Amino acid sequence: MRSNLNFVFFGTPDVASETLEILKQEGFLPTLIVTSMDKPQGRKMLVTPPPVKVWAEENKIPYIQPGEITPSAFGTSPLSRGRLGRDAEFNLFIVIAYGKILPEKIINMPKLGSLNIHYSLLPKYRGASPVESAILNGETETGVTIQKMAYELDSGDIIAQEKVNIFADEKAPELRKRLVKIGGELLVKILQTPGWVGVKQDGSKATYCKKIKKEDGLIDLDGDAIKNYNKFRAYALWPRTFFFQNGRRIIITKARLEDNKFIIEKIIPENGKEIDYRVM
Repeated sequence: MRSNLNFVFFGTPDVASETLEILKQEGFLPTLIVTSMDKPQGRKMLVTPPPVKVWAEENKIPYIQPGEITPSAFGTSPLSRGRLGRDAEFNLFIVIAYGKILPEKIINMPKLGSLNIHYSLLPKYRGASPVESAILNGETETGVTIQKMAYELDSGDIIAQEKVNIFADEKAPELRKRLVKIGGELLVKILQTPGWVGVKQDGSKATYCKKIKKEDGLIDLDGDAIKNYNKFRAYALWPRTFFFQNGRRIIITKARLEDNKFIIEKIIPENGKEIDYRVM
């Protein structure tokens, strides 16, 4: 393992744990992991640890789950006691889908600053849903950006970018999986060649994407077919696309675009099981 790069990894969901695994395979293990607190999930609202915490425990990496990020938080974990102190100096922070806005003093805390993987070609699609937004807007290409973080949202200097095509029928989970792999491998290249110099973003070309809400999945069956299909692809994992029939929510699980028509193939009626759409 490469022990000369003393870095802290911030992340919470699967995309972050998958990136950690890529780093591990190339010999990069964080000194400390910072992740979100366990939260109730599912219909039974069982308290569940985030994927990054699970990864940290499996790989015996010290981790903390602070409610608030402050410099003193880095010395509070029982797992890190004896290895890290409150005055520990870190070379680098790597932040991937952590879920909280980091204070400016935290971003600038390590010697080399903080790096972030963002799943778009910045300055396009700054914000919380770049993968979904690219598909939703009918883009045919997107990419991955590694940026040196700044306090303003996704406005940091660009260290590296890689462009990819979006396949015609590709859904958000499939595209995200490809981007996570590309982003992880690009990050490894950056870590292998320290001393990187970033290029400033052109803020005049910035576009923004919002955090997705459950109600965003509602579609108008009489609306534009291409827009409906793009929404189906973009929201395939969550919140999924749906419409209402007789006051009941119907989830679309399988659909296609054919002859510029949005054709629904399978659905899940409210509190039911998946069935063919023609059954209704």
